[in-house]
Amino acid sequence: MHAAFHRGLLALAALALAAATLPSPASALDARFKDTDGDLVADIPADAGQLTDPATLVFAYTPVEDPAVYAKVWDGFLKHMEKVTGKKVQFFPVQSNAAQIEAMRAGRLHVAGFNTGSNPLAVACAGFRPFAMMASADNSFGYEMEILTYPGSGIEKVEDIKGKKMAFTAETSNSGYKAPSALLKSEFGMEAGKDYEAVFSGKHDNSILGVANKDYPAASIANSVLRRMYERDVVKPEQIKSIYKSQTFPTTGYGVVYNLKPELQTKIKEAFLTFPWEGSDLKKEFSKSGEAKFVEISFKKDWDVVRKIDAAMGVKYTCK
Repeated sequence: MHAAFHRGLLALAALALAAATLPSPASALDARFKDTDGDLVADIPADAGQLTDPATLVFAYTPVEDPAVYAKVWDGFLKHMEKVTGKKVQFFPVQSNAAQIEAMRAGRLHVAGFNTGSNPLAVACAGFRPFAMMASADNSFGYEMEILTYPGSGIEKVEDIKGKKMAFTAETSNSGYKAPSALLKSEFGMEAGKDYEAVFSGKHDNSILGVANKDYPAASIANSVLRRMYERDVVKPEQIKSIYKSQTFPTTGYGVVYNLKPELQTKIKEAFLTFPWEGSDLKKEFSKSGEAKFVEISFKKDWDVVRKIDAAMGVKYTCK
């Protein structure tokens, strides 16, 4: 396990280095967006006629777990956003990363948390402007990708996945697809369709439950989700066996759609950075994975490793 961890660090680092001279795919914003300041996200329109000021703000959290659970978790935060912005705020339960991106692109979603892998696509295609991320009390943040199996599966190391099914979440997910696919190919010489059968569960919790219930012999997941599921007793540690752990990646990025009025964007950002965590349902839930507050982030800097892995894999952010 220890050796695999360090080999994997080197493999993912090599992927990032190999792509370092390539143009970042995230810089190729959809034609309807401009990036005059070079921060890799869409500028706020200068034309007042292109700005929106909705009476009700719609918020969606990344679809990694049961939306019904998270509607309650986010309720206190959304009430805080209502006080800061003076707007009504509605929770929008999304079922997939693609649906979430499409909702923002179509103007139906104004504030959101997009998962690590979806962030560059949301930025490029939906005009997403991320500005915050959850962090621990000491300002550290992130999660690791882990490859899981179950005791007695016959899989003791990554190489044992050969000839078996490997569960991913969705093709837009960093830890649920992109990073493990790159790792399996670069470090272990294994490709989907040739060396193992790739199946897609849709969400991290589905993959974790699938392994725990022995529906999938192996799966790649974000361990922040796994920790929260342990804490809620959805699965038990004895049902799961980890055979690989990656370097740390940035976690869900929170932000707004590019064309909200500038003053409204400022107030939404203020709502995130001034939210009182103590005693909140948000803290009760996310403290399970070590988070204790929101911190300001830079898409250009903090998602650099994700964009480079995408570039190394030849990922193109195609906007439909």
